[in-house]
Amino acid sequence: MNNIPLYQSSSHRFVLLNESESGEESGVHSNQYLIEHQGAGVLLDPGGFGVMPRVLAELLKYLRPDQVRAIVLSHQDPDIVGGISTWLEMIKAPVYVSHIWMRFLPHYGLHDMSQFVGVPDSGQALSIAPGFELQIVPAHFLHSEGQINVYDPESRILFTGDIGSAMMPMGMERPFVDDFEAHLPYIVGFHQRYMCGQRAVRCWLDTIAELDIDMLAPQHGPIYRGRAVRDFLEWIAGLRCGLDLLQPGGRFAT
Repeated sequence: MNNIPLYQSSSHRFVLLNESESGEESGVHSNQYLIEHQGAGVLLDPGGFGVMPRVLAELLKYLRPDQVRAIVLSHQDPDIVGGISTWLEMIKAPVYVSHIWMRFLPHYGLHDMSQFVGVPDSGQALSIAPGFELQIVPAHFLHSEGQINVYDPESRILFTGDIGSAMMPMGMERPFVDDFEAHLPYIVGFHQRYMCGQRAVRCWLDTIAELDIDMLAPQHGPIYRGRAVRDFLEWIAGLRCGLDLLQPGGRFAT
């Protein structure tokens, strides 16, 4: 499957970089995204060490490494950060991650943290270049304690990290969610276990309530578009998950 442009105009694009043929990692398949505006790029969740060569090859179809002006890490997991030390050999731009993970990232073999910017709990505006601004949006405890999202106001796409992620069976991968009810079996278990609880969900929904969203782009699985965006948000608003389900003895009441 080729790279998938989620939005494209004469000056701006939001692309799902497809590395699914690399075969270098046997874990959960992750999505990597590029937002590009007039020759300046932002790389979202660049991925683990094993997929790095393929993601780089796909990135080079659009930009040189020196044109990447920022990297954003939605949280601290290895499927997001595992390849970062190799990326930083080529990309000298700032790397944005929740401030609570700054002391943990050196465990990925990072000896110089000078490129890293700790994002405050309330998020921040991200000015990349003239006419190119993004918004880092807090999504704490969904599932990471310091999870962040990225909203692109031009494409009206919200990169949601693990929120909305799907565990798709082999051979059933698809780029978009159009039928939410058919997609539901692939997200229920993941969200019940990996999302912290209803309080965190409600805080996130209140935070994004004023955003004009056409697509939800998660870190795993297909992208929500059209009616599926509303259907997902309505579904997660009523979801009992995480601490809502935890029982004594380590059991979960699903």
